[in-house]
Amino acid sequence: MMINYSLLLTLALPPIAGGIIGYFTNDLAIKMLFRPYKPLFLGPYQLPFTPGLIPRNQERLAKRVSDTIMGSLLTPEELQRLARKLLQRDRVEGALGWLLQLALKQIREDKQQKTAQILANILRDLFSESLPRLLKALARQDNFLSDQINRIFDQILLEFRLSELQSRQFADWLLGTVLPPDTIRLALVDFLSDRNIQVIDEGFREKTSGTYWVVANLFGVRNSLTRLRAFCLEEKETANLRLKELLLSLEIRNRLKDWLQQLSLENLPVSTVRQLRRTTGEVVRTYIRERGEPFLKDFGNSVDWDNVAVLIVNRLQSSTAVTGSLGLVSEELASILERYLEDDLEKIVKQIIPILAIDQVIINRINETPAAELETAVQAIVRSELQAIVNLGGVLGLIIGALQTGFFLVSRGF
Repeated sequence: MMINYSLLLTLALPPIAGGIIGYFTNDLAIKMLFRPYKPLFLGPYQLPFTPGLIPRNQERLAKRVSDTIMGSLLTPEELQRLARKLLQRDRVEGALGWLLQLALKQIREDKQQKTAQILANILRDLFSESLPRLLKALARQDNFLSDQINRIFDQILLEFRLSELQSRQFADWLLGTVLPPDTIRLALVDFLSDRNIQVIDEGFREKTSGTYWVVANLFGVRNSLTRLRAFCLEEKETANLRLKELLLSLEIRNRLKDWLQQLSLENLPVSTVRQLRRTTGEVVRTYIRERGEPFLKDFGNSVDWDNVAVLIVNRLQSSTAVTGSLGLVSEELASILERYLEDDLEKIVKQIIPILAIDQVIINRINETPAAELETAVQAIVRSELQAIVNLGGVLGLIIGALQTGFFLVSRGF
């Protein structure tokens, strides 16, 4: 039996050609979605279908993708849900704790002492400018610091007593610095002026009686007081020695110590204590009103805040109280943030969306992505689906070719 190769080729060619055409046509159509990446020109004329569909419409595609994502995926409600999920209490607390640890580590590694410089500027402004102005404003009030002054007076000044050691030291200071024998001698010389001696002598003569009257009028005291003054002026060293011996013999030091040790405001009458407390408050408030602001300014300008800030920062770096309180601080900050977000999260999200401009970010990112990268990305996602389309084109071409062969056979009467 002779094989009719011409007839066999006629019957087999349509399915084979249809399959090949369908396969490569779909493959070409898919590639033309992206290629060519740039327009091609024949002389001054741009060739049709160049560049590919997606590169030619990349801006419109970016806008469509952005609208789809923002309209269906990243809606304000979805962003709020994501924000609540991200800002859960434990996550926020952990993040704040990490930031505080990082800040403390940064302070420890700060070689230029930037933190100390900032703290120094804050302290300098506080004591030189802010606090004096605040004190000046508060001092205008009539009851300014009245409760604090009264509490200090009642709890400290009213119950204050010198100890035995303090009384002895105070008495030694008084007799050694304030009232030494030389000072007493000079005070005695100043007191025994001619006028005072005359007044003392006349008063002694007039107000004495009996034996004292006889002595006063026969001898008087003018001569004795005059000789005492002359002795203090001419015999300074001897007079000082005699006064020192007199102070020792009279036990002035011990008497003064006992008197100072018994000295207390509680021994005063109640009315006197009340008046003293009121006077103390008025004196303190008056001083603060008149001299408080200049005092604080002078104090703030006199302190070397740079060294003070360095000492404070160095102490805080090694303080266990600081490192141990970071967890508590982060917990409190997380609690405050949680309460704030409960009320204002919706408003914050609505304000953040325009600021972030997510839609514009998507558009810019797609527009800036080269067509080759877009093709690679799309093929990486739907490679099997695109290949299935190509294969389907080949199958459909094969089927159409087979149908043509069938029609051919029917028309020839086979």
